[in-house]
Amino acid sequence: MTKAVWAALIGILAVTGAARAQDFPTRPITIIVPFSAGGPSDAMARVLAERMRVTLGQPVVIENVTGAGGSIGVGRAVQSPPDGYTISFGHLGTHVANGAVYKLSYDLVADLEPVVLLPSNPMIVVSKNAVPAASLKELIEWLKSRPSPPTAGTAGAGSGSHIAGVYFENVSGIKLQYVPYRGTAPALNDLIAGQIDLIVDQTSNSINQVRAGTIRAYAITDDKRLPSAPEIPTAEEAGLKGFNMTLWSGMWVPKGTPKEIVTKLNAAAVEALNDPAVRKQLESQGLEMTPKDQLTPEALGARQKAEIAKWWPMIKAANIKVD
Repeated sequence: MTKAVWAALIGILAVTGAARAQDFPTRPITIIVPFSAGGPSDAMARVLAERMRVTLGQPVVIENVTGAGGSIGVGRAVQSPPDGYTISFGHLGTHVANGAVYKLSYDLVADLEPVVLLPSNPMIVVSKNAVPAASLKELIEWLKSRPSPPTAGTAGAGSGSHIAGVYFENVSGIKLQYVPYRGTAPALNDLIAGQIDLIVDQTSNSINQVRAGTIRAYAITDDKRLPSAPEIPTAEEAGLKGFNMTLWSGMWVPKGTPKEIVTKLNAAAVEALNDPAVRKQLESQGLEMTPKDQLTPEALGARQKAEIAKWWPMIKAANIKVD
């Protein structure tokens, strides 16, 4: 084949790709949530998907792909065609911590293209109602007094709830026995039923049960109280210094997705996040909205890399490893 023919073929492919990007989307888009339905990630994704549908003019459906702390769902997205029709939804656990915990078949940075940085979520220390503690200080004393390590629910090894639990152990001097679930929604159900002792959970997952009185809250891992739950102290106010952690979320697409398509997806997500009705829904769950100047692919990429540099050494030092 001559150089002229090669050049012509490359030109045709470039024009075809540009046309596809310009027409995008022409069919439904799937957001892969790597945790079970009903959990905090699933709830946020569904609120955003419904509003993004309006902007994109196509259905945006949620597919829950669970297992291995969310790494299976992320892998499904990585292996999808880079055409914008598959979005990977995740957070600090799935798109940062898992790289230090699991032997992944993909690279969390090299194989994914950032789309948008989503609202963040401080963690909250909650227990079953049977725990006889009225404050964080009393909870820690009770945990230390147990003859065997108290049980703490997680969404799997390396998940946000697991990393937060390890962090809690480090700053408080306690020891926990972790019980993995396919998401914090089923873990929360067992906490309500009294089957496990506590969870260091996403606030958005537990706050409604705290309000309903089915579980007990002790502190949030933020430097300020939540406007939606001002009665819950920060960990520092409750006497535990250094326990500060925010679980941010984001959307990614497979590497190689055309820039024009990434731009369209980002615009749809930003429009959703700026919608007053959407903001009200998310803020009522205890979520902190992303500053408007951070609603860019570049901001998500920078956050992900910075968090890898921060958390990987801590995770590896804690010897959290799954083959």
